[in-house]
Amino acid sequence: MLPDYLRPGLEVIFVGLNPSLKSAAVGHYYAGPGNQFWRFLVEAGFTDRLLRPDEDAESLKYGIGLTDFVKRATRGVNDLKEREFGDGVDDLKAKIVKAGPKFVCFNGKSGYQAAVGKCDYGLQEGDWSGSRLYVAPSTSGALPIKREEKLAHFVALKALVDDMS
Repeated sequence: MLPDYLRPGLEVIFVGLNPSLKSAAVGHYYAGPGNQFWRFLVEAGFTDRLLRPDEDAESLKYGIGLTDFVKRATRGVNDLKEREFGDGVDDLKAKIVKAGPKFVCFNGKSGYQAAVGKCDYGLQEGDWSGSRLYVAPSTSGALPIKREEKLAHFVALKALVDDMS
């Protein structure tokens, strides 16, 4: 199980669906070789350098929190049980309320749809106790969406964060 990197006053908390087997094995977020999360952070301007997965705790210095919707590692979303989503909603909301970030970004639709309902990518209607909600395509290399389209969501989110600063 990966630790949460959360604290009050964060700009954005990124919520992954659940850890990959690789991330769980090494104990760090977004550690799979095909995952583009860390590259997108620097390319969108969230960080001033490319962080490595083993530097995931450093994300807090940039106002970025990390957590997962479901803490159990799996090979893919199809290996999760429906009840795990239900169990994860209350825990996740409690973490978000306690940290009170400006934005919560779901890294992929699956977690958001399990928690809230159907959605499109982008800024969502409503909030969780004042934290705006954003859904971005998963940064996993397994998702068949072009890299540029995925990165565009990180750039758009960064612009929204900057507008609130």
